[in-house]
Amino acid sequence: MTTPLFAAVDLGSNAFRMMIGHRAPIGVGHVIKEVASFREPVRLSHGLRGSTLDDSSLERGWRALERFGKRLEGFEPSRVRAVATNTVRVASNATVFLAKAEQRLGFQIDVISGHEEARLVYAGIAHTMPDANTTRLVVDIGGGSTELVIGLGEQLLAAESVPIGGGTFSKRFFPEGILDGRSMQMAERIASEEIGKVAARYRDYSWQRAIGSSGTARLLARVLQCNGLNTRGRGTITYDGLLRLSLRLLEAGHLRRLKLAGLKRHRLESLPGGLAVMLAVFKVFGIDEMLPSEPGLRFGVLHGLMQNSARWH
Repeated sequence: MTTPLFAAVDLGSNAFRMMIGHRAPIGVGHVIKEVASFREPVRLSHGLRGSTLDDSSLERGWRALERFGKRLEGFEPSRVRAVATNTVRVASNATVFLAKAEQRLGFQIDVISGHEEARLVYAGIAHTMPDANTTRLVVDIGGGSTELVIGLGEQLLAAESVPIGGGTFSKRFFPEGILDGRSMQMAERIASEEIGKVAARYRDYSWQRAIGSSGTARLLARVLQCNGLNTRGRGTITYDGLLRLSLRLLEAGHLRRLKLAGLKRHRLESLPGGLAVMLAVFKVFGIDEMLPSEPGLRFGVLHGLMQNSARWH
């Protein structure tokens, strides 16, 4: 018998991603073994005109899902889950996009709420980084929204989704790639205000570790490490490192003049917005150091699929 494969498809505001994996038993539970991962830099949120997705972003999304669909031929519907996040949540023409998107992918697409997104992010962290005795603050900065979760072991204690992200903030505060102190200050201030609206609900919980589960967190950790901006040198994200990085951006003055090791071209546009949101998160929650993590939404989706499959067999 071949090991059954499962697939999680994440229609994010910045990129569409797909992860294929299988269930590997361990003790009384299981671990997720990744088989393949795919990323399409669709930049869906950049195609929002007001609240409407423009034709080119619709087409980019459909083409990406068609490529994913070809790789999913032969998969049973019960082994695939596709989820759409903030940009599809807010788009006024989401039904137009989804009709053709499901046709191209070959599977149903669930438009999940911010709370469900946060729950899935934490499920992915809790499953792949088991730590029953540590209360964790998990931060997932996406292209269009930021999920903030506190949990202990597998138990989710508090979850909120804030409608700000690296992609939308880059577009709003750093148009044309111009980097200046006023824009960075304003972006960080607005992000702090938005995060501050929900942060009060977290004061009842004392967390011991901060984890960044998004591509933004991994990008920032890599850039800090590769450019010697993190004096602790452990591959983590630190507040002083983020401040040094913001100075590098302001010194460059424009994205095209920015020279940073470890920064891929397709992540360049979303960097300043993601940095501003992360600085706000650190400031509002009083974080000194954050551990970046690969697991997140897609691991949470796969974990749910595998759990459901185990119940039926």
